[in-house]
Amino acid sequence: MKETSSISLLKALTEAGAGPRRRMADAIMRGSVRVNGAVVSDLRHAVDIDNDRITVDGQKVDIKSRQLIYLMLNKPAGVLSTVRDERGRKTVIDILPVKYRRLGLHPVGRLDKDSTGLLLMTNDGEFTYRLTHPKFEKEKEYLLQIGAILKPHEVRALEKGIELEDGMTRGAVVRSIKSTPPFNYSITLHEGRKRQVRRMFASLGYRVIALKRVREGSVALGELGEGCVRELSVEEVGRLLDQS
Repeated sequence: MKETSSISLLKALTEAGAGPRRRMADAIMRGSVRVNGAVVSDLRHAVDIDNDRITVDGQKVDIKSRQLIYLMLNKPAGVLSTVRDERGRKTVIDILPVKYRRLGLHPVGRLDKDSTGLLLMTNDGEFTYRLTHPKFEKEKEYLLQIGAILKPHEVRALEKGIELEDGMTRGAVVRSIKSTPPFNYSITLHEGRKRQVRRMFASLGYRVIALKRVREGSVALGELGEGCVRELSVEEVGRLLDQS
């Protein structure tokens, strides 16, 4: 008799690329997930990936074994870091090479529409969870342009933490740079709140003119052209997970 491939419902959904771990956990707990027609609200409910039928909000999820993909994209400005947009605006999926567009990829975290640079994409929900959950404190480095020179006390404030409407930020590492125009500062964070860099500088009275993410953990954007993608190596994926 063939041995069944039994894993937890949450693991099955995240590995199938149905969505990030946290979103799938919420879907299960609110009763939006059915296994063979029955609502299941237990994250650890065992499912057979070869035989069970799973739906999320009525949509069937293909949970059979598949190839996991890990990409680095150099996101251009004006492109949304989402899978789809109700208003028909261009998303990161739209600019991927055709061979990647139907593999269930989603962004690992986000860059706002006006920001550029390193954005990881995958169909591995567990990978996304390990890189985005606050408890793992993944380090991210950005280059930014402001039309001024920071005063010493402002640099100290950024390094100590800035009080925002959603609470105090963790201390950042701030460096003045001259080698990568038009950017004049580098900032490294250990958290990833919405539009965090822009809000931190706005609190000091500065508008961020340009913002580019150049590193996440041990993986750097390097010379990858704007709008281009490349697959991460096995070693790069391993280092990212080792650091989380």
